[in-house]
Amino acid sequence: MMMKKTAGLILGAMLALGSLSASAQDYPAKTITMIVPFAAGGSSDVIARLVGDEMGRVLGQRIVMENMGGAGGATALSRASRAEPDGYTIVIGNSGTNAASYTIYPDLKYTNADFAPVGLVAKTSPMIALKLDFPAKTLAEFVAYAKANPGKVSLGHAGVGSSNYLICRTFIKASGVDVALVSYRGAGPALNDLMGGQIDGVCDAATSLSGAVQGEKVRALVVATPDRLASLPQVPTSVEAGLPAFQAQGWNAIFVPKNTPEPVIAKLNAALRTALASPNLQERFKTLSSVVPTAEEMSPAFVAKMVPAEIEKYRLLLQDK
Repeated sequence: MMMKKTAGLILGAMLALGSLSASAQDYPAKTITMIVPFAAGGSSDVIARLVGDEMGRVLGQRIVMENMGGAGGATALSRASRAEPDGYTIVIGNSGTNAASYTIYPDLKYTNADFAPVGLVAKTSPMIALKLDFPAKTLAEFVAYAKANPGKVSLGHAGVGSSNYLICRTFIKASGVDVALVSYRGAGPALNDLMGGQIDGVCDAATSLSGAVQGEKVRALVVATPDRLASLPQVPTSVEAGLPAFQAQGWNAIFVPKNTPEPVIAKLNAALRTALASPNLQERFKTLSSVVPTAEEMSPAFVAKMVPAEIEKYRLLLQDK
């Protein structure tokens, strides 16, 4: 009786594995949903749409965007963590949603272990931008103005826990200013309010600010990169502007729910690599001041090692929150 039961279990396992292999082999057989943890218009959304379109062409299936703002991306990550691990629900994350959130929101119903990385998608350039009529024209003038008017200068961001929020916090720590941080459901709404004059500035990536800066709708104050951006050569680096401590590197990566079959992750990763090799996408990235990752950085193994280090980095930054 025991032997029959054991044989039945083995047979069942073999059938399940066979079915899994077959489904992975056929993947993708339908539309894929990419969850974007913020409202449309921000850097994560822009990058997700560009990469999603190219990946969809490679895979032969559409990748549709599902924008889900709230709690600095935690609402979207919660949904992604509960999704069926079949490769048909993927999520684009960043240093906020997949690293800092674990410190900011200690009661999250998911952990880093609930996600499997597909690969790094882009590296972004953190920036501070101001409304056109703000009285300070340089970073030194802005810091002096903010210190002379504690709590009166407002900087918008994409929600507590977002990568934009981390840019704000890094800037505040480096400069010692006391400013009011205004939370939005995404970088897009924050930028809209900046252009409308409702807030004084935003912390964001050049990816989503480039168009507004080039169109002279907002004024870029400083970029937290070692070198000036080719797309915005007029914007000084933090070192040039006299605030070398304001250094940051933004990133976006694609994740899937844990237990997603390895062959499915491999197909997604291969599609990601092909998409990022597209001359059209590379040109768009350059225009948006986003950097295509290296071949090593695109690997799931690289992201799996990077994320815990990012979690610890932001734990130290935010521990005096």
